[in-house]
Amino acid sequence: MLDGPPAGNLLKTEITEFARVEHWTLSLNSEEPVPALLLHPLREPPHGIVLYCHAHGNRFEMGCDELLKGRPAIQSPPYGEVLPAMGYAVLAIDHWCFGERAAKSERAMVKLLLWEGKTLWGYRVHDTLVALEWLRLQAGFANLPVTTLGLSMGSTMAIWAAALDPSITACVDLCCLAEFAPLLTTGGFDLHGEYFFVPGLLTEFSAAEISALIAPRRHLSMVGIGDPLTPLDGVASIAAAMVDTYRALGATNGWTQYLSPEGHIETAEMRDLVLRELKRN
Repeated sequence: MLDGPPAGNLLKTEITEFARVEHWTLSLNSEEPVPALLLHPLREPPHGIVLYCHAHGNRFEMGCDELLKGRPAIQSPPYGEVLPAMGYAVLAIDHWCFGERAAKSERAMVKLLLWEGKTLWGYRVHDTLVALEWLRLQAGFANLPVTTLGLSMGSTMAIWAAALDPSITACVDLCCLAEFAPLLTTGGFDLHGEYFFVPGLLTEFSAAEISALIAPRRHLSMVGIGDPLTPLDGVASIAAAMVDTYRALGATNGWTQYLSPEGHIETAEMRDLVLRELKRN
């Protein structure tokens, strides 16, 4: 989708109490510019990168600014206040149809791309992976470990990005990973937006098979037992498959699953586990 390497234009820089915040416009595809935030630690060069994937929630006015503003489903303070203090640089982009890209309707774009034999999810995954490629081209970032992190739609993006890019070190996903078949049984599949459905996916891959592409790298997955997007049969199926996959690769400590007693939200316990995982990585 690009003739050359991805490029960026730095729009402004601001210093907050928590980070040096850079506002960028990136050239990641041949169709439209991509707004992005890049956060730097204040006192030292970063020792790692978090590729932060924002959620959906039908809040199309919000994109990468979730990193700084948070949202009701995510614990306070927002991750943009926490991660730079831990020594991480953090990159987030507006996904197609969100934030400054919300002029395009998600529903209309899904229909248009299906007519053209393409998928909106493919477009979103593409921009995520090329954004990371752009960051790795910047001075000081090429060899840093990368962890993907996101909730809900961001969870699925974190998983797909880590599955498709073997240079990503680890994945932390919140509130979305469950096997597809139980979603059909419970009807929970219909709670997902249209973007989630890739034509023919069920004939080629299970959710476990996609997730298994991350192994033997670290993968922390967290879901709520009251979340209709993650039916318990589907959560248990993923866990069993991942335990077998990581055991077969001699990486039994690589996979961790946590079940929260709540629903489609990040709890305080989940936040604590995320931060512990990032310190470990």
